[in-house]
Amino acid sequence: MTENHVVRGAESADIPRLIKAYDWLFAPPGSTPADWDPAVAEERMARTLAGPRSGVLVAVGDERLVGFCTLYLDIESVRFGQRCWVEDLAVDPDQRSAGIGAALLTTAREWSAEHGASHLELNSGTARVDAHRFYNRHRPTAHALNFGWQTPETS
Repeated sequence: MTENHVVRGAESADIPRLIKAYDWLFAPPGSTPADWDPAVAEERMARTLAGPRSGVLVAVGDERLVGFCTLYLDIESVRFGQRCWVEDLAVDPDQRSAGIGAALLTTAREWSAEHGASHLELNSGTARVDAHRFYNRHRPTAHALNFGWQTPETS
């Protein structure tokens, strides 16, 4: 377990390690998206890093990437104001239960507040029972179901 880790904003040099770290999300109970392309993912990550309404946090320990979190300011809700969305949050399976996920989530909440968001949201697949236990330990103020549809391909 990594005892000493630092959470910081990601840099362009982190992109290759970040893309490789998506394997942590794809491992069961997750799965690799059918159209996953690491080269495309690197381009998207670069845009996320450069975007004024997005951010990427990395947890580094012993000079290794041990966790990451992607953040996006999305809609400005009529009811709640600006919302921030955690799209991906993952910790190296060999480093879990060392406080890395908690540090990433805390820093994500701080990042969202600094960027004017009234609250931070995320969704998690129903099979991710361990992740749900982790999120519930951090006392979310709301629970919800999320429904999603893939858009039809256009010609």
